[in-house]
Amino acid sequence: MGARLGDASAPARPPVSDEAIGRDELALATRNHGLPLEALRYDLTPPGLHYVLTHYDIPYVPDGASWQLTLDGRVRRPLRLGLADLRAFPQVTTRVTLECAGNGRALLTPRPVSQPWLVEAVGTAEWTGVPLRLLLEAAGVEDDAVEVVLTGADHGVERGVEQDYQRALPLDVALGAEPEVLVAHAMNGAPLPPQHGRPLRLVVPGWYGMAHVKWLRGIRVVDEPFTGFQQAVAYRIRQRPDEEGEPVTRIAPRALLIPPGFPDFMSRTRVVGPGGLTLEGRAWSGRAPVTRVEISTDGERTWRRAGLAPDGGHPWAWRSWRADWTATPGEHVLSARATDAEGHTQPLRQPWNRGGFANNLVHRIRVVCPDPEELG
Repeated sequence: MGARLGDASAPARPPVSDEAIGRDELALATRNHGLPLEALRYDLTPPGLHYVLTHYDIPYVPDGASWQLTLDGRVRRPLRLGLADLRAFPQVTTRVTLECAGNGRALLTPRPVSQPWLVEAVGTAEWTGVPLRLLLEAAGVEDDAVEVVLTGADHGVERGVEQDYQRALPLDVALGAEPEVLVAHAMNGAPLPPQHGRPLRLVVPGWYGMAHVKWLRGIRVVDEPFTGFQQAVAYRIRQRPDEEGEPVTRIAPRALLIPPGFPDFMSRTRVVGPGGLTLEGRAWSGRAPVTRVEISTDGERTWRRAGLAPDGGHPWAWRSWRADWTATPGEHVLSARATDAEGHTQPLRQPWNRGGFANNLVHRIRVVCPDPEELG
């Protein structure tokens, strides 16, 4: 008996309430990785510490290999561009915080079954490349165009659908000047590493990571909404499996704490000594600038404002914050939450959906402060 594509690709699994992380989720977790929270101290995340989510395989692109980017569809002048052609366009460098749309998924109850992120699926880098709008202007977009479809070189099967990884952007976003979408070839001043899209990737400031197509090889301008799998099936916020849902787009506000003290190996519970400490972290939002960060050190009974650093001319990147705290012997729960200029703030209770997307629940860290004589 012959095999079918469905034999390799199971349907979506429903959310589970008490099931342990499965072998398939564990396999995803070993392929992908998050930012160690202590690395929030870096203004720019080193590439090896930046979060990574790869849907299928990382395409192998040898040193010196030629790479062609096509731009076609509803344009007057289709383009085929090599890397040298792209570098001939004006170059832009933008500092951008990227966050996976599923960040926080594993904290939900019932747990949506997929890549089991906690809160570490984030990173900030400086990306250098060509504004997408300049490429579209060079090609001459037709008047009936509505979206721009981006195709990566990574190929696989998901829920029985064989596919290249593809996403689309509304035309006004693709042509926007603030922020500018980039076709990037460099990360933190060096060529893109393989896991981050070598040799070309899209960078869409303010949008969750699914929009930042890696290993970019095709741009197509279309005159009707794109209905590919990653657009119409995946990355939709749904409460029920039979509803169309809302698309996942811009990043919801989030603040993360740099864990104070030192950790237990397994539980990651933090240990601090009694006395004054400075709590630090990062905050960001893709919807509007972060205007306030608050912390709680008493299990969210009370909140107080932290000091928020200016954005330093990088409106699409995270901002640092600081607050003083005096630790006393006992157990404590530290919490942090961000609010942006449009009034969006982090919830205290889970914003549940079937895919576990855009879960920006308040960040909490358990801290133990032993009596002084117990500390070495």
